[in-house]
Amino acid sequence: MFLLLVSHGLVGVIGFAAGIYLLPILIAPPAPTEAQLAAVKKGAVLSGRFERDLKGSDALHWGEGDVFITATSVSMAGAISPGPDYKLYFTPQFVQTEAEFDALRDQAVRIGDVKTFENFIVPVPPGIDPQRFDTVVVWCERFSEFITAARYR
Repeated sequence: MFLLLVSHGLVGVIGFAAGIYLLPILIAPPAPTEAQLAAVKKGAVLSGRFERDLKGSDALHWGEGDVFITATSVSMAGAISPGPDYKLYFTPQFVQTEAEFDALRDQAVRIGDVKTFENFIVPVPPGIDPQRFDTVVVWCERFSEFITAARYR
């Protein structure tokens, strides 16, 4: 009886974890088209690159691709690891770990939600000037996990 409870409990935990990982992938909206990305890239005044091998990144939390920033949007041509509740932030200096982001959190500005995992475009809210910052960060709000960052200045 004990073995049965343990095995069913283990399957339940694995299923729950798989659901947390897979649900954002299943409900993600379509990624921006190449034409949409090209339009943002053409108007970009700032750019950077998400690198996969940052100190705070790992096999489950990473990003890689080119970032383009206009006065009204941030786009990424590349991929980030799938996960729930991703947010995009501007920070005044480069960060690459949870601790570094937490230390600057009061100076960081949340831009919006990242809902796609291959390419994204996130509108910059009115009144936020990307020129006042130097880094864009993808952060998992639900689990306080650093995903990736790109210095663009």
